[in-house]
Amino acid sequence: MTSKSFNVLFLCTGNSARSIFAECLINRLGRGTFRGYSAGSHPKGRIHPRAIHELERNNHLTDGLRSKDWSEFSVPGAPRMDFVFTVCDRAAAEVCPVWPGQPMTAHWGVEDPVAVEGDDITQKAAFAIAFRELQNRIAIFVNLPFKSLDRLRLQEKLDEIGRIRLSDKD
Repeated sequence: MTSKSFNVLFLCTGNSARSIFAECLINRLGRGTFRGYSAGSHPKGRIHPRAIHELERNNHLTDGLRSKDWSEFSVPGAPRMDFVFTVCDRAAAEVCPVWPGQPMTAHWGVEDPVAVEGDDITQKAAFAIAFRELQNRIAIFVNLPFKSLDRLRLQEKLDEIGRIRLSDKD
């Protein structure tokens, strides 16, 4: 891999929390080397209010964020993706569009904080955990030695990152 800029698409079903977190995180942690995008197979059409709260709590800008259908990234004129990561199990099991340029892919499943039931504290904690798990994975990803990894070894690293759980890094 060269020192060019890389486009990274994070996919989920609803594009209301996890994939939005990942988009924001890679845009910050990637320091211009990575440009993040997110989309959903069945987007909710809005970002979950607790996701907005978690992003703002971690000093991320939320202006301009929106829930998008993944078809936006498979049409002519869309940014060409270098990497496509699924962050939820449902999106990983779905048939994805054909991405031009054959980007590298991996599954980085994170438990859905939107699905967590319980009191306010329990729900807020679920969003914080999902955010931190993605933050850990993306921090590892953006610091990989891309120049020294061939495609096969890079794929192995991407798959390894998807198996890292928050408890592994604490």
